[in-house]
Amino acid sequence: MTELVVLCGTVRDGVERTIGRMRELDPGVVVLHHELHDLGRGRVHRRLRRGADDERTVLELAHGCVSCTIREDVLPTLAALTGTVDRVVLHLDPRLEPEPVCWALGAVLFEPGDGRAACTAADLVDLRGVVAVLDTDTWLDDATGDATLPERGLSTLPDDERTVAQLAVGQAEFADVVVTAGGPATGRTAAVLDRLAPTAPRLTADTADHRLFCDGLAPDARRGVPGGVHDPLLRGTPPLEESGGVRTLLFSERRPFHPDRLHDAIDTLLDGVVRTRGRVWLATRPDAVLWLESAGGGLRIGHAGDWLDGADEQAWAEAGDQRRAMAALSWHPRWGDRAQDLVVLCHEADPDDVDAALRLALLTDAEIAAGEAAWAELPDPFGWAHDEPCADPEPARSDPTTGTDREGEH
Repeated sequence: MTELVVLCGTVRDGVERTIGRMRELDPGVVVLHHELHDLGRGRVHRRLRRGADDERTVLELAHGCVSCTIREDVLPTLAALTGTVDRVVLHLDPRLEPEPVCWALGAVLFEPGDGRAACTAADLVDLRGVVAVLDTDTWLDDATGDATLPERGLSTLPDDERTVAQLAVGQAEFADVVVTAGGPATGRTAAVLDRLAPTAPRLTADTADHRLFCDGLAPDARRGVPGGVHDPLLRGTPPLEESGGVRTLLFSERRPFHPDRLHDAIDTLLDGVVRTRGRVWLATRPDAVLWLESAGGGLRIGHAGDWLDGADEQAWAEAGDQRRAMAALSWHPRWGDRAQDLVVLCHEADPDDVDAALRLALLTDAEIAAGEAAWAELPDPFGWAHDEPCADPEPARSDPTTGTDREGEH
């Protein structure tokens, strides 16, 4: 089966040197790239490199968006290459995060042609994993800032309000292999990467070995498989002790948050914090699992399904063995499987201060005693999807099927 490696990064020179090294290690590798800078005009620039051939094509798409690019060209091109070459590198546009692309590879059905039944790209190729290239001189500043991609000239995609931090953290966190441009990671940058991508070996572009093709990875490597909301929040046993001012806070509690007080505490998750992610339970919405995720100075909370407590048989059946087992092990006589579980990666913030701010946002004993009817009347600034810095929230009682957005979906 043809092997597929996904390559991402915003450092153009470093990415190109990585591709050069890949082609040295495997002269037969095919490198497929879609450049999206012209997407606003419905144009995508495709480049296909194989040996001495370097084919460049301008594609005219009916709808200029990331999803259409994947459905209308990336997937059919991969289908045409499978079985004809041993290895393909899918070089992503620098504006793209690898996780939603890998999700599309494993979830979007398409007709591969030649009489083959509809399938996903992951059915046709061996997805080996994700390689991310980052500049060690600038990555930590990017990962902890609050500039948007358009402000940095990194995106002209319509309605693209992502931050540079979201892109920088998303690329590194989902990587199975990290390639460092600008020299090996040291000091605080190394300490952050040790905790953000603990299973990913760090290589340099010019001297990298076959791990560039995701060979010889740890057994628990992600290999391009997106995580679920109820997966364990700590992957790969990252170090928990402090190093160079960098430390990971694990926050777990079994009582609901007061929505207004949690909103007031959010600033503590933005200043001096690289990444926060996890499951949140608000007193005003006892059935809803909310997913909270921050990168640098931006944060989003979105509805991510319901708790199992009180759910019907179908929901239990669809929950999966791991989630059911986790719920059973931690079942609370009053709260069922409801819990607050957050992981906060601090690089300048004091984790004890973050912990204290979150605990102050929990309901007090008196508020707990007041009961669910009183909680339903609490002010709730979050809605079903909420961004920080604050945008206008969607109504809290709107369609609860709206979850966290995936880039490029529409």
